[in-house]
Amino acid sequence: MQEEKLIRDKIRDLSERIREANYLYHVEDKPAISDQEYDALLASLKELETQHPDFVLADSPTRQVGGALKASFKTITHPHRMMSLDNAFNHDDIEQFEASIRRALAYEGELEYVAELKIDGLSINLFYEQGILIWGATRGNGTQGEDITFNILGIPGLPRRLEAAPATLEVRGEVYLSKEEFARINAEREELGEALFKNPRNAAAGTVRNIDPKVAASRNLQAYFYGMGSSRDLGLKTQAELLDWLEAQGFRVNPDRKVVPSAAAVEQLMEDWRQKRPSLAYEVDGVVIKVNDLQLQEELGSTSRAPRWAIAYKFPAEEVVTVLQAISLQVGRTGKVTPVAELEPRILEGTEVSRATLHNPGFIAELDLRIGDRVLIHKSGGIIPEILRVITEERPKGLEPYSFPMTCPECGAELLEDGANVRCVNPTCPAQQLQKLSYFASRGAMDIEGLAVKTLELLLAKGLIKGIPDLYELKAEDLKGLEGFGELSANKLIANIEASKNQPLARLLVALGLPHVGSRTAAVLARAFPNLEALKAAKLDDLVALNDIGETTAEAILSALQQPEMQALLADLQAKGLDPVAERAVTSDVLKGKTFVLTGALSEARTVIQARLEALGARVASSVSKKTDYVVAGENAGSKLAKAEGLGIQILDEAQLAELLATLN
Repeated sequence: MQEEKLIRDKIRDLSERIREANYLYHVEDKPAISDQEYDALLASLKELETQHPDFVLADSPTRQVGGALKASFKTITHPHRMMSLDNAFNHDDIEQFEASIRRALAYEGELEYVAELKIDGLSINLFYEQGILIWGATRGNGTQGEDITFNILGIPGLPRRLEAAPATLEVRGEVYLSKEEFARINAEREELGEALFKNPRNAAAGTVRNIDPKVAASRNLQAYFYGMGSSRDLGLKTQAELLDWLEAQGFRVNPDRKVVPSAAAVEQLMEDWRQKRPSLAYEVDGVVIKVNDLQLQEELGSTSRAPRWAIAYKFPAEEVVTVLQAISLQVGRTGKVTPVAELEPRILEGTEVSRATLHNPGFIAELDLRIGDRVLIHKSGGIIPEILRVITEERPKGLEPYSFPMTCPECGAELLEDGANVRCVNPTCPAQQLQKLSYFASRGAMDIEGLAVKTLELLLAKGLIKGIPDLYELKAEDLKGLEGFGELSANKLIANIEASKNQPLARLLVALGLPHVGSRTAAVLARAFPNLEALKAAKLDDLVALNDIGETTAEAILSALQQPEMQALLADLQAKGLDPVAERAVTSDVLKGKTFVLTGALSEARTVIQARLEALGARVASSVSKKTDYVVAGENAGSKLAKAEGLGIQILDEAQLAELLATLN
């Protein structure tokens, strides 16, 4: 039983981390982890689910596509679902991919494929009616996306009218920014003092999903188109013909595509494109391999997440050799001390790299890193510089093993071991206070415009603030005369700080830096608890009962809320006028008094369905009882469905739920 609990907890934790990563990547366009780290999490979850199918969560991320939708965009339902892709990382994965196709088709003949470069951008869907473009939308969660029509009209190779098209047509593509345009945008943002985009993918996504179409018009968005929702009405026989047809209609199709006679032939193609990769005008992270025969594609079908007839073969990261010149230490807002490698600068995948994270003391010891070592580095996920190994055979004589300091580099306090990490536990450590203040004021938290790191450093240095509550005691007179402040700017910053008192509960929960609480988890908590007092009074079972919150996360949140320092902070903030309540997006009460229970594998994330029901006044419960009015059952629904049938409760599938909601709106 204990082993089963550990496995269930591991599955829940992995699912939570993946959902949070999905939310940050697809909704906020702010990835917190690299692609390779994400792929590793997903692979671990898939492996556990394969070994323990009875423990698979109904809303497992392995069954879902993409992320949630931004509230600022109109929602559009895709006529045909937009899928994600499974990944391959080596030749064995490709062989397994082909073997699975042959098993599914019971086919021993030749299998032809089309290989296309995998653009690192944002997937979109275009809908045409009688040859006229009606709308364009993001992939979103695969079923519904965001209406971004006005932001993409200026993209070259995106025709507004087609000469020869069926009555309705969906065309899929990838929007991206060239490396040159990405550099131009970031240079412009740096000059304006704005935050820089991390990579071209995030810049493209942020541009397409900006609520001001003028922003998109000012940036040279580009796109390549690669598929359709359905091609039955066109009489096409192969993927290659489909791409040619799109090109003939005026769509921009990547010329770097090739028909290959077998999966084995992909290897040489991968090597050719890998060598060309640095010279490409845009970012790519692999090659998409698709069965060429469209009839076979239809026969193979898809899982709940990805087509069985296509796979993304990811490029291995580029690697270069450099020298470890020093190891510096960074103190974060939680006191965690992170070692950073100071490297002899090298050009890696088109950018200069001079630093790389070393994670923790154990990582340094495991690699036996020594100052002066020659090391092999790459970009994890094509983004984050990382040391792969020490080239010990070239180690100069006399290099001493690295001894990790056990005093804080910022305040001199003793460092304490905390698992694999070390922490400064001095609550007055200036580095921690700066990081906590910066995080509290950041855009994803309390969003206090004008409270940048340099401003916070100045306020701390002048003794005007020591911690977060002090922000709400600042007066314009305190700021006037400080470097960079005049009367107008001082008044504006104070007004922005005062306005942050009205931020909703979810933002404050993020700003407090509670463990495992990002935007998504904060939204779940704020939906369940109307205010801080209700959350502080919650029990472990109350949190575990919520969708998307596992036991480990629940325990960490409650433990953090019970710490004397956190209780003192909350009391101080409440005394200064911060006592936010949860936003309730109730637009109607037509389902007021009705209780729903969701069970089984649903095509949409449960949080999306739950929000839709709650917006109509319904309550969504986690268990079936006599008070339950409706049970919405997806695939593989289990005991909850059986209990509902026994109690005579009305059961709806997703189509019936959609019909019910349509009659109410």
